[in-house]
Amino acid sequence: MRSAKLRFALLPLVFLAGAPVFSQQSESKALYDRLGGVYPIATVVDDFIERLLVNKTLNANPAIKAARARVPKAGLKYQVTSLVCQLAGGPQKYEGRSMKASHAHLHITEKQWAAMVADFKKTLDKFKVPEKEQSELFGAVGAAKPDIVEGTLK
Repeated sequence: MRSAKLRFALLPLVFLAGAPVFSQQSESKALYDRLGGVYPIATVVDDFIERLLVNKTLNANPAIKAARARVPKAGLKYQVTSLVCQLAGGPQKYEGRSMKASHAHLHITEKQWAAMVADFKKTLDKFKVPEKEQSELFGAVGAAKPDIVEGTLK
């Protein structure tokens, strides 16, 4: 089954165990289920946030750097995991501020957005998330861009 394959691909401890072949039945499952649920998603988010925290392009923005000093890393990972799970059709509910409210004061540029997207791609590739699911995840992330990047038209 597809979710079993993604669980193997996304969970580091079973990564080397291999994975079964995809089935057509799983094509109709929610993205959340195809990604394997909350634990694999949290594992991917953990890696992604760790990449963002050391990203030189993002850290060059003083507002981002200041926000990182105020927001505990574990809390950020929790909020992003909840958001991704909700967007992917899971039962979790994101209860943080809107993307616009939580990013307006950060003055994020197109260059910084591109750096974030590149790190997200590296993480998804590291965990061998299939292209179809990557495309859906990038679609969800891209939908928030006008609320995050300054000067982006809706």
